[in-house]
Order: sequence, then C-alpha cells, then structure tokens
Amino acid sequence: MGIYLLDEKELWFPMPSLAEEDGLLAVGGDLSMDRLLLAYAHGIFPWYDPKDEIMWWCPHERYIIRPEKIHISHSMKKFLKKHDASVLWNRDFQDTMHRCRMKREKDGTWIGDDMEKAYYALHKGGFAESVEAYIDGELAGGLYGVSLGRCFFGESMYSELENGSKIALIGLAQAMAERGGLMIDCQFHTNHLESMGGEKISYEEYVDILKQNFGPEWY
Repeated sequence: MGIYLLDEKELWFPMPSLAEEDGLLAVGGDLSMDRLLLAYAHGIFPWYDPKDEIMWWCPHERYIIRPEKIHISHSMKKFLKKHDASVLWNRDFQDTMHRCRMKREKDGTWIGDDMEKAYYALHKGGFAESVEAYIDGELAGGLYGVSLGRCFFGESMYSELENGSKIALIGLAQAMAERGGLMIDCQFHTNHLESMGGEKISYEEYVDILKQNFGPEWY
C-alpha cells in the first residue's frame, strides 16, 4: 500500500483501511474546517511536524475511553477529598490549546500556528471544545479536542499542577456519561490513559461506534 497525496482543491480521503501499518494514510491537503470534519468523522486525524507537510493518520488499532468506564484510582479519590476540584468547559479554548503546545515545545510538538488557527476555527464553529480543571481555585490543567455528536476526539492535555490533566479528563468523561456519550478517542496508548480506564479496540469496533454516532448510512 502506498501513501496517498492530497491537494487543497479536492475534498476527499482514501479508505482508512488503506493506511500503512503505522497508521499513516495520506499527506498534503489543508486544515480547512470541512476537511477536518470529514477526517474526524472517519477516524482520521492530522499529526505532523509543523515544518513538514500535513500528515493524516488512521491507526488500525485505536485507544479509547468509554465515558462510563473512567477509572478513578484510590489515590485520586483521596486527593479529591482533600482539595476543592472543579471543571469548566470552554473557559478559554485558545489558551488551553496554546498551553498544550508550550508544554511540548522543548521536546517537539505537532501543534503549530496553523493547527492553532484551524482548531480555533473549529471551536468557533461549535465543533471543538476545551475542558479546564481547577484545584483550590487555581488553574491546574486542561485538554481540548473535537466534539462531534456523542464522541469526543481528544487532541492534547496539559498540567500546571499535580493531577490537573487527570481531573480535566475525569470531568469530561463524567459529563459525557451523563449525556450518553459513546467514547473519548485517545488515538494512541499511553500508560497514563491506561490507568484511567483506556482500552485498545480494532478499527472495526471503532467504526461500529462511529456508526452509532453518525448513523449507518454515513459509511
């Protein structure tokens, strides 16, 4: 299988099943709102060095959290009893995304100026949201992602204080569970996400969830 080349004139993606073993599906195209929405609705997402061409990924195995299965560890429960923790939605999307970028700037980040601009446009259009966590009144961390129907496609998170990003993720999951949310798409496995109830599923299982969200006629 080869890697497909996209241009800015035509809005399309190759079948996700044609992705390389590492998940790379295509390069090129743009970060327009229409293209990003088409991508996320099929489990495709951009991930690339800002100095390079846009690279689109669709891993054959996905890592997700089912909102109702979010795991709160014993130590986290003790922490929450000792502190006044709260979560806000969309307090400042741009600030949250930029903080995610700055936390990774030294080690290299995929969040460049173009990404910040594109996802802020999604946010203004009602398709991207941020979640901010506070501990004892102080900003502790946050996350942002694309929100489509009952699915949240997580992009990045950060912590300013201990457990900040965990509290944001717990708040997101609990709010989604109350609304019948289907999944938080974490894209890739990390030990941090595994400890909070993440699970690996096949792309076929992943598509079944997307069908529940968008309707079977979408595929």
